[in-house]
Amino acid sequence: MAFIVVVDDSLANLAIYSRLAASVEPTVSVCTFTDPLRALDWLAANTADLVITDYMMPALHGAELTRRIRSLPSASDVPVIVVTAYADRDFRLEAYGAGASDFVQSPIDHSEFRMRVRNLLQLGGHQRLIRDRARALEQELKQTEESREQVLRDSRERLAQVIDTIPAMISATDSEGRCIFVNAYRAALLGDRAGRPSDDAESARLDRLVLASGRPLAAFEEDVILLNDEIRTFLTSKSPLREAGGQVAGVLSMSLDISERKRSEAKLAFQAKHDYLTSLPNRSYLFHRLAQLLGGGADAGQSLLALHFIDLDRFKCINDGLGHHVGDCLLKAVAARLQDAARSGDMVARLGGDEFAILQADAASLADVAQLAERLNQLMLKPFVIDGREIVISASIGVTVHPGDGDGPEELLRNADLAMYQIKASGRNGFQFFDQEMLARARAEVQLQAALRGALARDEFELHYQPQLDLRSGRIIGTEALIRWRRAPGELLAPADFLPVAAESGLMAEIDDWVLLAACREARRWLDRDGIGLRISVNVSVLHARTGGLQSRVARALQASSLPPALLELELTEGVLLQDANHAAEDIEALHRLGVRISIDDFGTGFSSLGRLASLRVDRLKIDKSFIQTLDDTNSLAIVRAVVSLGRALRIEVVAEGVETAARLQQVRDAGCDAVQGFYTGRPVASEEFTRLLARDTTLVPAEGT
Repeated sequence: MAFIVVVDDSLANLAIYSRLAASVEPTVSVCTFTDPLRALDWLAANTADLVITDYMMPALHGAELTRRIRSLPSASDVPVIVVTAYADRDFRLEAYGAGASDFVQSPIDHSEFRMRVRNLLQLGGHQRLIRDRARALEQELKQTEESREQVLRDSRERLAQVIDTIPAMISATDSEGRCIFVNAYRAALLGDRAGRPSDDAESARLDRLVLASGRPLAAFEEDVILLNDEIRTFLTSKSPLREAGGQVAGVLSMSLDISERKRSEAKLAFQAKHDYLTSLPNRSYLFHRLAQLLGGGADAGQSLLALHFIDLDRFKCINDGLGHHVGDCLLKAVAARLQDAARSGDMVARLGGDEFAILQADAASLADVAQLAERLNQLMLKPFVIDGREIVISASIGVTVHPGDGDGPEELLRNADLAMYQIKASGRNGFQFFDQEMLARARAEVQLQAALRGALARDEFELHYQPQLDLRSGRIIGTEALIRWRRAPGELLAPADFLPVAAESGLMAEIDDWVLLAACREARRWLDRDGIGLRISVNVSVLHARTGGLQSRVARALQASSLPPALLELELTEGVLLQDANHAAEDIEALHRLGVRISIDDFGTGFSSLGRLASLRVDRLKIDKSFIQTLDDTNSLAIVRAVVSLGRALRIEVVAEGVETAARLQQVRDAGCDAVQGFYTGRPVASEEFTRLLARDTTLVPAEGT
């Protein structure tokens, strides 16, 4: 069983260190102290295998505690780990000078901490094994008086054989500094031979300290150059050799090779601070460096500290289209290019995914910052060659500057992220400095998201209805249901004000389902109360179409409302047809089997759906208002006439959207459109007003020929 003593005046740290130490091996027991003086009293009366102590404690700092531990006969060679938040070299030297075995900086890396505890326990075990074997042999020598010379020779041979089997460098020097013993392991690595004085001045100095004090020297790390010029790290301890009368006659040195351990520790330390794919500093390391610069007075004088948040545009298309291997290779190439663009004092980091950052220290001016951002944009546009294939990708860059855009790492990175999304929304491939309006918009959007999540439960949504008129009779033949949000009394929000946020928040499916059911129930009320079987059109969002299950959702709404399917028309945008034509065709066929009508909204804005139109069971085409509102342009008029001709050839009704003047009404009528919808023929109105409009049963526009 191994016994570990943990000393720290902080109960939180005490709990963490003791839990980690206890998890190293099942046989470990941990004893904790908040008072270092009580820990000394305990160590004077008990035996420990390892001591872990904080450096800064009110009663006694870690270096002095270590020094006093070394003065205890029962703990003079017990390994001691000192933990501190201070990275200053003087603290480490003071701790090592007091006899510390290892030094760990806080906050600790848990894996590294457990490895160091485990290694020191194992090293202590090796040292105890050697001491026990040496003591046993010394006891045997003391008990053997007869044939002393022969027994002595035999014992020395056995001791040499035992020591030669231990994978450690072991040597002994006499009081004059001459080497009197070297084991085979040390001789093989260093070529040392007995009978010669040590040529290592530092080792000789330490030997003299042991001879003078008569006390063991705490284990310490040292780099040793071997015969083959290889440099390895050893943990060396030195203990006094005593004669029968107790006088110190020499020094025993033992060095354990801990090179692998040091490499593992270095690897763990690197992995904790760097990205695994690109080997760039990671987000945590960037935050640490940023905090250092901010805390060190980065805003002093005239220099600026700039943070460039870099997001690769449409990187997902690379991964999806060319595979993750190509994507990973591209990320590494981007990392290398960013490092080439940065100055020697700047830090390039990978934040995760396709996001990078450059911390630009000591920028001379905003123009200097903008110059780097512009250079980064230009560098990204140069083709990358990955596996023999040229790939061109752009970047959107958000920039924050200190002082001015934030006081802490998180605030600066958040604001740079907001600026980056601003340039994304503006068309990508550029850079944008942060301004406070972005933060205000982001906060407003967060508030809007929070309010949206409760809007359904609070019954704040309502439908408005815009009439659709037959151009031959001038009468209402249908209506389009359009959602509105009554967020507060007197505040009615249009779809454009909240649906984009709803889509980003994952609320579109719930809102779509609510609109569908509410529209079906309203159409059913018109049928039951007024005897009016009016066709009602409902928009299907792209997100709703992608998620699948559209047929089952429509069927549930029809069943819940008891609306005849023929009175429901679903409007699909050309975007749905273009993104997944095969899936859209299957959905349209399934909806037709339910008896639901299908119209294509915003027709004419797509470029590849015309070829599939003949194979789709579509009932109506709604010409996009962008063409209707520019009918004075010959190109727009030609497109409208072409759509009308296409509709007649395929026996599909054609509706003109966005008619806002009498002149436009006459133009779409002359072009041959079958129906019309727009502000001129009727604005979207609430249910009560639309019901009154239906009850009047009047023509809203003159019939054809009148």
